[in-house]
Amino acid sequence: MKIYSVRANNRRRAFEVSTRSRTLLFPYVMAEPISSSQDKVTSVEVDRELGSEGFTYTLESGLEGTVHIDHVLEYNKDTSYVADLLLYKLPIAVQRGLKRSSLGTRELIRRLGTSPSQFYRLLDQTNYKKSVRQMLVLLYLLDCEVDVVIKRRKTA
Repeated sequence: MKIYSVRANNRRRAFEVSTRSRTLLFPYVMAEPISSSQDKVTSVEVDRELGSEGFTYTLESGLEGTVHIDHVLEYNKDTSYVADLLLYKLPIAVQRGLKRSSLGTRELIRRLGTSPSQFYRLLDQTNYKKSVRQMLVLLYLLDCEVDVVIKRRKTA
């Protein structure tokens, strides 16, 4: 997710991060180094070196800090971020299972009943449009046991 603009709001003591769809707040106390009343944020800008997926800020003391959009989304409990995180972890588990498995790639593709291009899309951890069902079938074929655990989140 790209950051389009970022603004330091010293009154609210938070960064206002604007993405394509909305504006999110990220408190100063969550950033490192932390801004204080004696060491205020003097400048903030979208970091192009991070592909516009983060921002860099400077304090009066000269200290600099960088915040990635993932930290902002996690702080704001963005539901699509949490779902994408799960869809990121599943292909990594599949890749580990492939290293341990005696089954070849062609055999897995045949058992899945899919095309080679679809199989490689399943392995791509940055592809968030894959079917969770196919990922679970693939993990089963790799002799992995998948158990979904649902627990209540701890509140801060």
